[in-house]
Amino acid sequence: MNKKTNDQLLDLVNKATAGDKQALETLVASVQDIVFNLSLRMLGTFADAEDATQDILLKMITHLSSFRGDSSFTTWVFSIAANHLKNYKKHMFAHYPLSFEYYGDDIQNGKTKDIPDLTQNVEKDILAEELKMSCTNVMLQCLDTESRCIFILGTMFKADSRVAGDILGMTPEAYRKRLSRIRKKMAGFLEQYCGEYGNGTCKCKNRVNYAIQNHRINPQQLDYTSAVQIPVQTMLDVKTAMEDMDDLSQDFSFCKSYQSSERMKLLLQELLKSTQISVIRNS
Repeated sequence: MNKKTNDQLLDLVNKATAGDKQALETLVASVQDIVFNLSLRMLGTFADAEDATQDILLKMITHLSSFRGDSSFTTWVFSIAANHLKNYKKHMFAHYPLSFEYYGDDIQNGKTKDIPDLTQNVEKDILAEELKMSCTNVMLQCLDTESRCIFILGTMFKADSRVAGDILGMTPEAYRKRLSRIRKKMAGFLEQYCGEYGNGTCKCKNRVNYAIQNHRINPQQLDYTSAVQIPVQTMLDVKTAMEDMDDLSQDFSFCKSYQSSERMKLLLQELLKSTQISVIRNS
């Protein structure tokens, strides 16, 4: 996610729509990580986020000629991504929706004892960290899609209320009120149940085998602990690119940012080489 000014990005857009392959590749590289992170938080799993990111970037490419620079390029991409993800029905949790009531009941009443060791010789501390990141990310699925998007934009990307309002089609005042209510709801749930971020009794290390048994983590596929984190400064550059930020941010330390997976990068490389993209560039 290379830092570029809006003027530089607009110049790249003009070159890309004129058929410049390198400019198109640079544009995709400049936003693929932020699109992936938004998709990961909205959809809950790495696999679904990879698929959705490819769809979103293809949609971005096919609509490049409509970008006129009235907003920042990053904001424009966020609008495309948010609209796509709010209506995305192909991910796992679209078929198996969650609720805070279900999540709380599972924490209190899940049968975590008398389960054999399922760690497959992977260190338990590593699996506990994987579970912590997975659990807090999946917890976002307890929110409806619009509330989830509001929370992610405000907490993870720390978007200015004017920018976020434009992305989501609501007034800045309405966005701020919704964000405040959602944060309180999320913080209240963590405080009540989570022993990692609140005062609850749930400890990830005690639930590792239960999580493996229920296919919530896989010792042979550790998505979170194997992913490369994005430097904090890079995410600050993203929010600065959209506009000055307001002072509504609140620390939810589980909202970490990750680089796009190698699998997704390879898929994007194939996409950019495809005949379909050649047609788009020459249209």
